[in-house]
Amino acid sequence: MADQATPAQNSAQNAAQTPDAAPVFQIQRVYLKESSLEQPNSPGILLVQEQPTVDIQLGVNAEPVADGIFEVSVTATVQTKIKDKTVFLVEVKQAGIFEIRNLGAEQMNQVMGIACPQIVYPYLRGNVADLIQRAGFPPVHLSEINFQAMYEQQQAQAAEAAAEPPRVIIQ
Repeated sequence: MADQATPAQNSAQNAAQTPDAAPVFQIQRVYLKESSLEQPNSPGILLVQEQPTVDIQLGVNAEPVADGIFEVSVTATVQTKIKDKTVFLVEVKQAGIFEIRNLGAEQMNQVMGIACPQIVYPYLRGNVADLIQRAGFPPVHLSEINFQAMYEQQQAQAAEAAAEPPRVIIQ
């Protein structure tokens, strides 16, 4: 008896061969990729009664893993200081693996720069707050992020940089 493809397999093969195939967006997995906590000036800094300053940096990165499979990660760095001494430094990278197929380049960039980070970010927020609290500090709750506005701002900056004429310095 010859091998026969099931209707679902035929449908999948036809979709892969058709140029107008339906877009695919699926979450494969969301996971904590990296986390670190440093308290370089403990225990002395813990006795200081001043209010620390808090600096929060966020970053988004997307990389292909396989054909149609991408890892999108959101990184947060939270540093608190009293004067010039670090109270604690937390770095967390939360990632997700996504299957994204049959999209144009602009749509693909928007999905990886907006939709994927929106899915990953709540997990990052929870892990940052939990790690800081487990270190004995009040949790730092990262605010909500509008990834669409962030994406549009990055696109505008990139377009502006591309439009600037090259600077020539003659000495």
